[in-house]
Amino acid sequence: MPDINWQKSSFSGSGNDCVEVRSMKGLVELRESDDGDTIVHTAAAAFTELLHAIKAGELDHHA
Repeated sequence: MPDINWQKSSFSGSGNDCVEVRSMKGLVELRESDDGDTIVHTAAAAFTELLHAIKAGELDHHA
């Protein structure tokens, strides 16, 4: 799979232990940088809800 337009969080270090994200064909795609062949696809609205929940600390109890 070509590495086109993947974005890594600015909080990630220089290693391969981060989540990368991109928009492709109207979907949001996520993958782990050390396992680039496994990609999760989701709708933009669902991804936005996830980000809001993370930022609000709603998922902290899972850590």
